[in-house]
Amino acid sequence: MPRVGVALATALSALTCAQAAAPPTKKLDVSRADVQQFIGTMAETHRFDPKELTATLSGATTQGRIIEAISRPAERTIPWWEYRDRFLTNARIDAGVALWAQQQATLDRIAADTGVPAEYLLAITGVETSFGRIMGSYRVLDALTTLAFDYPRRSEFFTQELEQYLLLARDENLSPDTPLGSYAGAMGAPQFMPSSVRRYAVDGDGDGRRDLWGNWADVFASIANYLKAYGWRRDEPVLVDAQISGPADDPANTRLELNETVSGLRARGYRFDTALADSTQAMLVPAQQRDALQWRVGFANFYAITRYNRSALYAMAVNDLAQALAQRRRAQSVGAASAPATAPAPASE
Repeated sequence: MPRVGVALATALSALTCAQAAAPPTKKLDVSRADVQQFIGTMAETHRFDPKELTATLSGATTQGRIIEAISRPAERTIPWWEYRDRFLTNARIDAGVALWAQQQATLDRIAADTGVPAEYLLAITGVETSFGRIMGSYRVLDALTTLAFDYPRRSEFFTQELEQYLLLARDENLSPDTPLGSYAGAMGAPQFMPSSVRRYAVDGDGDGRRDLWGNWADVFASIANYLKAYGWRRDEPVLVDAQISGPADDPANTRLELNETVSGLRARGYRFDTALADSTQAMLVPAQQRDALQWRVGFANFYAITRYNRSALYAMAVNDLAQALAQRRRAQSVGAASAPATAPAPASE
């Protein structure tokens, strides 16, 4: 999802399972001044019927567990080596390779059209929703109303997303109380927030619909469209490992920005392999292993993935899963090519 997705809920589950009591759940009080102001704005700006919108919001349930979940994102609570191990499992890699085989023609077409390799389109869905298997169990309406009206820290953002969701439901002829998603309101196999659905989702197979729940052509084409919008560059690398000779930077001072250059990093003692020009923009990425700190260097395509979710851990997980998928697929192809031919059955007499 761009920004927040089921990947976080999955990684967070081990941290929240020990909580004793379920947080409070209650129907949204539509008489509240902030809710009334929202209804008035939607009516004035987008011509929603106030009575119909009031009825819709009256059916929303605000949930304390949503606020608890979003207040403790996994990227801020666990180190890279542990985060990586949650997503790069043999079961997940096998599932991704199986989906690749199933959707090969679609993936090949979209990759050729957009320049985003198939393994990265798959890896996004693998990290977000385990390839569409876990797309969230919260009603999107409940998640967005909870965060818009009962989470002051990010109320402005989620109020905008609630607005976009209601517009999306109207535009796509969806019942707003039906779709399910993450605790933050992200939807479908790619976990797009409502604003991202409206802005970046595309019809990948020409059937006149944008279905991010059950149509892989739409899912992969929409992910590619999102990454391209944030600067994905065809045939360029994403991330490389680096070694440091001399004093290293303070990991706390690194930023999710292309604020370095290849030549500048090398001048400071970072050694890494790339054919990109010395002037190419880059970023330093600290990756805490179990016993030591590893340094990596991200380029424009790594930055594009961080626009999907503002986390270096997330982007590294996507990159490493993509590489694992490609490696496993190559190994299977070589194995199939080198396998002995099956002996022909004897001719019947």
